[in-house]
Amino acid sequence: MHAIRLHSYGPPENLRFETLPDPVPGPGQVRVAVRAAGLHFIETLLRRGIPVGPHPAPDLPVIFGNEVAGVVESAGADVDPALLGRRVVTSGVTSGGYASLAVASAEDLTLLPDDLEYGAAVAMNTTGATTLGLLELVPVTSADVVLAMAAAGGIGTLLVQHALRAGATVVGAAGGPAKVSRVAGQGADFAVDYTEPGWTDRVREAVGEVSVVFDGVGGRLGREAFELIGKGGRQVAFGQASGESFQPDEEDAAARGITAHNGIGYLLGRPGGTADLGGRALEEVAAGRLTPAVQSFPLREAAAAHAALENRDTMGKVVLTP
Repeated sequence: MHAIRLHSYGPPENLRFETLPDPVPGPGQVRVAVRAAGLHFIETLLRRGIPVGPHPAPDLPVIFGNEVAGVVESAGADVDPALLGRRVVTSGVTSGGYASLAVASAEDLTLLPDDLEYGAAVAMNTTGATTLGLLELVPVTSADVVLAMAAAGGIGTLLVQHALRAGATVVGAAGGPAKVSRVAGQGADFAVDYTEPGWTDRVREAVGEVSVVFDGVGGRLGREAFELIGKGGRQVAFGQASGESFQPDEEDAAARGITAHNGIGYLLGRPGGTADLGGRALEEVAAGRLTPAVQSFPLREAAAAHAALENRDTMGKVVLTP
């Protein structure tokens, strides 16, 4: 099979396109012919040897990736033979997802309808599940003014779509003219470039105070977004695309009546896990209520995909296609 392996921590160029022996599924496992593999920002940090939360720097060499969509092409013992040839998505890959073949537990598979694209399936399996979890933590109503940070990204795109369907006033903030144009094209009531000085002033002029901030950026921009929240508002932090985290000062938040939430902490501690959210996310796509944005790179260009994600040059969920 073809795969991307990391032999030493460092820049994206350390990701090597290699030919390796095909992985062999064990009892209760299947081998999937990969059509799309998900790439996550956390993997760009792990590639550099930086531990992230409960994720230590990986032992080397390593094939990154735990979520793929594709076709079951072989199975180990104790697996229902009816799975052979089925289109599936899974976030339970054990052999590494940056590859043309991947092994996963048969119990972790979700069957896909014939009309759902593989890239969209990968996007909704984790990114969509995360989005629904954040919205479960902080529901949005027609009374809200919502600010979605990184609104041209995978989660941001879905947050904008959902908030608009809920009848909220939606502000989408993104970096650069192309991303802002994309956010505006989704129907956001106001789209703003947060790389430009004075962006928060323009938000205030357009909508006044906001009641909910979904922050996947962190750092200085996360702090500036927090300052836009009115009394009694809510803030949800779920990422640090800027490379720095931001959690508001508890006393400051309390004085303004703002409730601050750790979105990832909620998802990690959610009773029963998040498997049901992935299934619900796929149902949202099938029903036409959510449409993920997907940006694809060929598997052999994984280094370019990592570089683009680190430089925040991507729009939507990034996937690799063998």
